[in-house]
This record gives sequence, structure tokens and C-alpha cells, in this order.
Amino acid sequence: MSEISSVRDPSLFPALDADLFDVPTTARLAVGASSRHRPRFLMLCGSLRERSYSRLLSFEAARLLEAMGGEVRVFDPTGLPLPDSTPDTDPKVQELRELARWSEGMVWTSPERHGAMTGIMKAQIDWIPLALGAVRPTQGKTLAVMQVSGGSQSFNAVNQMRVLGRWMRMLTIPNQSSVAKAFQEFDEAGRMRPSSYYDRVVDVMEELFKFTLLTRDVSAYLVDRYSERKESAAALSLRVDLLQSGSLAANSP
Repeated sequence: MSEISSVRDPSLFPALDADLFDVPTTARLAVGASSRHRPRFLMLCGSLRERSYSRLLSFEAARLLEAMGGEVRVFDPTGLPLPDSTPDTDPKVQELRELARWSEGMVWTSPERHGAMTGIMKAQIDWIPLALGAVRPTQGKTLAVMQVSGGSQSFNAVNQMRVLGRWMRMLTIPNQSSVAKAFQEFDEAGRMRPSSYYDRVVDVMEELFKFTLLTRDVSAYLVDRYSERKESAAALSLRVDLLQSGSLAANSP
């Protein structure tokens, strides 16, 4: 018992910068003034086919989010160049990045192809950088992942997208959707038929909406990191030292 108690002694953490160590509190999670605008969602889908089931599934999800009061935009990947094949000033790349900055939550929907997400899906994610200047366009934003399959139900694509969501520092919700034999699940008008698959899509969108409402006004605090505070403090100290050395040089005879 004494060993457990002694762990709480700050002096026993020689590697820790006590000035930058932050103890999380519920008070810091309180929202002073909640956002008044509708939650903003960006839909990305991983197919260019004329009758794309991943796009149809995205549209169903978008309708649900709008019915809940959200504002939704769907990015069309047609014409998006391969990553690194052209400068990031390409209009489609700029459109995608602007939508990423605008959004507060995202829905990624991909077909499963050769046991993985499609290259079209991955290209869109690869064009969104971890940082744009001082802005991290995905950090702290919510994410839901969905996939469609031509055969039996699988979870390869959603599992891969979860890994990417973590890499992009997003808050990926626990629930997900995987629609098997998608060609059977949509009618001629492109609307999803009643089924347990559709019910799961409703579940996922409800959860995404709730998580977005919970986190969008405190996302900066949720993803605030000790290591990055330490790095920023070191950069600030270096800048101050440079300014001081420059001032001393200017005032020297």
C-alpha cells in the first residue's frame, strides 16, 4: 500500500516537467458558450462508379444527419489527382481541404476492394494533411466509418479507416456500418431498403451526431497534449533567447 501511495508524490517523476503537467478536470470540459450553428459534416466516399453503392450509402447517411439538424456537404472525388502527382494548388485538392477545415465531423464510406479500402478513398485522406500552417484540419473532429461489400459482410475497410482516423487525430465513434451484398440493399431510385443494415446506419449517424455535439466546443482541450505543450514551450524559450541575444547585440558598444 505504501508503494502505491508513493507513486502520487510528484518528486518521484524526474522525467516530468511539472510546469507543463495538466490535471484534467470536469470544469475544463464545461462549455461557456455553445456553438449556435448547425453541426457540420463532410461525407467522403470511395467510388467513382455511376451507380456507386458507397455514394448511395453516403447519401442515406447525409439525409439522416440533415434530418437531425446538421449541415452536410458531400465531396465528389471525380477529378481529384493522385497524391504527389500535382501541386496542392489543384482546385479539387483545395476544395477538399477547405471542406475538411469547415467540417466538425466526417463520414468515410468505402467499398471493400481486394480486402481493403479503395485507392480513391485513400487518396482523399492522403490529400488532407495533418497540419495546414497552424491549423490541424482533422484533429479533434468526429468520424464515422462505413463500408459496402459485393459479397458477404466484412470489416476490413472500416478497420483500415479506423487506423487512419486515429492517425489523423480524429475522434472515431465506436459504432460503424458494414453493408453486405450492397446491390440488394438499394432500390432502383437509389434509396436504401428497410433492413437491419439500414437500422445500423441510423444508429451510426445518431451516435456521430451526439458525439459531435458533445465534443465540438471542447475538442481543443480534448486533444491538447503534454508532449506538444512541452515542444511549444521549448520553441517559445528559444525564440525569447534569440530576441534577447539580438537585443543585447544591438545595445552593445
